[in-house]
Amino acid sequence: MTGLPPRKRIEDVELMRALAHPLRSALVDHLMAVGPRTASECAAAVGSTASNCSWHLRQLAQHGLVERVEGEDGRERPWRACQVGIEFGDDPELHGAQLAVVGTTLAREKELTERYLDAADRLDKEWRDASGISNYSLRVTAAELDELVRGIDALVRPYVGAIREDAPAEALPVHLGLRAFLRIDAEGKPSR
Repeated sequence: MTGLPPRKRIEDVELMRALAHPLRSALVDHLMAVGPRTASECAAAVGSTASNCSWHLRQLAQHGLVERVEGEDGRERPWRACQVGIEFGDDPELHGAQLAVVGTTLAREKELTERYLDAADRLDKEWRDASGISNYSLRVTAAELDELVRGIDALVRPYVGAIREDAPAEALPVHLGLRAFLRIDAEGKPSR
């Protein structure tokens, strides 16, 4: 599938600081996963209050990460994510801020995984059977790893909830995380 919207490239330290905040990160993640939601709906999903979520959503809006949209009933206007993914620039000056965002993202992934494991026995068998938590230890070159990550991205992106227009009525939001990196604990040193 071609023509998918690009991820938002973040090269601004203030924007990274906004995303390093756990609640703000959870709000953006939730809105990217499920689509437009009110501050009250977000609060229930991320374990906060509606007023606190509303304040943080306004802060995220100042950075262009979320925006208000028209609601169905006209009483309360929901928020939606303005992007379908986030990627970082390659500026060494921003490394510390990037690490803070990645740390927040990993903590959110851990929380989502724990929630799934806590609820798995209550899920339909179909969803339990379809779910998977896998780890692989690969032996590849840097170029092969880059090709593999890009290939997985190309396979997954058409299913991203915020941009998928052909989703069947029974489709539900699913979390898929990917981390691919050189094992630092492995024997042998990488060549430079």
